[in-house]
Amino acid sequence: MRVLVAEDEKTLAGYIAEGLRESAMSVDLAHDGTTALEKLGIGCYDVVVLDRDLPGTHGDEICRHLVSAGGRTRVLMLTAMSDVRERIAGLRLGADDYLGKPFDFDELVARLDALARRPREAAPPVLRKADVVLDSAHRRVSRGGRYLSLTNKEFAVLAELLAAAGAVVSAEELLRSVWDENADPFTNAVRMTMHRLRSKLGEPGIIETLPGVGYRVVDPSC
Repeated sequence: MRVLVAEDEKTLAGYIAEGLRESAMSVDLAHDGTTALEKLGIGCYDVVVLDRDLPGTHGDEICRHLVSAGGRTRVLMLTAMSDVRERIAGLRLGADDYLGKPFDFDELVARLDALARRPREAAPPVLRKADVVLDSAHRRVSRGGRYLSLTNKEFAVLAELLAAAGAVVSAEELLRSVWDENADPFTNAVRMTMHRLRSKLGEPGIIETLPGVGYRVVDPSC
């Protein structure tokens, strides 16, 4: 999942970003509304964690812009204004969810997971292919009943491939969704992560490489 954290309190923004990255999410930061709009215009984000009272362009205007543009990015408003009337106002602007400060970090992660699943009806919390099972809610992967120890990147790459349900996912798409805006498009990060992931998944292989095109999951029994 790729997330934009638009928060002007830099310490809080860093804390959120670090925690989300530990939860296998790709995170970019914006500390003002103008920068947030620029990043939303060029990046492909599943969710934006949006401080309502941003400097530059106000969070309300960013929310209105996203709603009118009709994009796929979901909006979770994160703000100190947690009064019921403020929450209602934020939701009426088109926000998909609203979380007041201070907040429980586990709740933030759970809400982001739920929001990211909304536009992907084919990607339920538990994804399966052959004897491989990925449980996004509990961050667990097993094969043949044996739990595997995956890094955050390995977990996220496998989740993207399983969610594609057999469709081909290019290396560029994986860079956009699993890494962040600083990822070098010429890096071999995807290839190296795929190599380690295949090794951990073991045989028979379920990840197929289509040279020059991308990767897809297959059922080795077929």
